[in-house]
Formats: sequence, structure tokens, C-alpha cells
Amino acid sequence: MKYRQLGDSDLQISTISLGSWLTYAGGIEKTQAIACIHKAFDVGINFFDTANVYGRGAAETVLGEAFTGMDRSSFILGTKVFGAMSDTDKGLSREQIIKQLDASLKRLKTDYVDLYQCHRYDTETPLEETMEALTAEVKKGKVRYIGFSEWPQDKIVEACEMGDMVPFVSSQPQYSLLWPYPQNELFDLCADYGVTQIVWSPLAQGILTGKYKPNGKLPGSSRAASESMGSMVPKRWLETPVLEAVEKLKPLADEAGLTLAQFALAWVLRKANVSSAIIGASRPEQVEENAKAAEVQVTNELFFRAEDILKPFIQ
Repeated sequence: MKYRQLGDSDLQISTISLGSWLTYAGGIEKTQAIACIHKAFDVGINFFDTANVYGRGAAETVLGEAFTGMDRSSFILGTKVFGAMSDTDKGLSREQIIKQLDASLKRLKTDYVDLYQCHRYDTETPLEETMEALTAEVKKGKVRYIGFSEWPQDKIVEACEMGDMVPFVSSQPQYSLLWPYPQNELFDLCADYGVTQIVWSPLAQGILTGKYKPNGKLPGSSRAASESMGSMVPKRWLETPVLEAVEKLKPLADEAGLTLAQFALAWVLRKANVSSAIIGASRPEQVEENAKAAEVQVTNELFFRAEDILKPFIQ
């Protein structure tokens, strides 16, 4: 496993991290989820990402159980706030940040989180109120560092230039060979403010593993075939032309001596502003296989060829 600094923090996080969005929020059995989390520790993954809204607390609860008895200093934990936990509990107001953080800590069975992230931007709460609340939680010791996910760029700048506030150290955008857009402007903007990326869906919801075949049936155990998770896979990524293009990436991965998933993860990690790529896993073997992407070296020429193959499908 390799490790990179998370923004202007003192955290060194694994370049491959484990997420809990769909799989550990009810997508798979709890015993499977815990087995994947323990395998992540075994292969050197030290950063675990979750959110209060994942299964409305279910994912945090699973992680809390999996971490029971472990040395708290041996892992780095990030969760998020913003999503609706009830009809009235949502957003980034001072009241919600205090309430939801305490609830998350209870489910996670810990006194603090290393990274507390604003899951989306809250247009109904003044930005200063949000930043003041986050700063207060850091001063209390309940949060070590703060981050954001999918915020408008003007709001990132406004928050980062707000004096007397704890600064952001991380950004969490969607980023993959099929969704390369953040690299155009966001990465450079964040770098100017000491913020690095923890990217989600680096395998494009599993499309870049090559498991989905053109004109084929959805694998029964796949995310796209799942009743609870399938709606989150963009339908256009399951169209035959896209899947045929993904098939053309396999010879490039073979040339690099990698699986297609490892190749796609290596593409994401080629950017210095990316601190970690969040993988999802329903089996421990997937964790082990994908973690190997942290160590690989791939020539830029292979990456350029991959980008050319997928270029027609990048809007």
C-alpha cells in the first residue's frame, strides 16, 4: 500500500480507501461487509469513508461494529453531513451539524472523526454559519479536519478565504475514466488552497471492472442487478456502445499486467492532487485485488490510448 498526504493536514491516507455508500448501507449482509473492512486493514488500507445518510445510519453502524476492539489510532475515519435523516433533519445549519455529528459518533462508537465532510452545498444555510459550526466542532476535539463533496467552485473559494475558520483539507468528487471532468478546473483550484481529492466511484459504479458485457445479461451479484443499488448506476453507462468501448480497454490493462479495475484505479491515482480513490467491495477478494492498484506503474501512453477509446462517451 502507498500513502499520500491529505491536503494541508498531518494525515497520511492510503491511496486506496474503502467506502460504504451502497454496499454497507444494506446492499450486502453485515457479515460480508465486516469481512471486507477487516480485509482492508490486512492489505494496508487505513482510510474508511462513510456518511450519516448511507442507509440513514446503517453504514456507520456497520463500521462501528467492525472497528470494535481496534486501536483507534490505527485507522482514519471520515463521515459526512447534509443528507436527509428525516423529514426535518437535513442540511448544514449549526443545529444539524451538532446533532448529526453526535449521532454519527455514537453509531461509529468513537469520540472523534478524523475527517468531517459537507456532503453537498446547503443553499438554505449561510456559509458563514456552516463554517463557524464546523470550526467549533474541531475546537471541541470531535473533528480533526474538515472537507466537502461536490461543492460549487465559487463557494469553495468563499469558504477557503473566510478568515478565522478551520480550513478545508479535502474534496470528494466523482472521478473516473468515464467521469474525468473534475481534473479540468477543480484539481488546480483545490491545490491553490491546500486541498486534495478523495475521489468516489473511480470504477464508474463497477462499469470499469469489465463485469458488464455488451448485449449480455446483468451479472446476478452485480450492483446494476441489485434491487437496492441498481438505480444508482447511470443507464447510459450500460448501453452497448459504452460497454464495447470498455471491452477495448482490456488489452491495455493486459499490456500493463493489470486487471481492468487496477488499470482504471491507476489512471485515477496518476494525478498528484488525488490523495485516495474510494473503492466499494462486496467480497474481501475485491478489496485485495483493487488494493494492488496502489503499487503499480503504468506508462502515460497506455492511459492516453484509454482516454481516446472513451472520448466519444465523455460529454
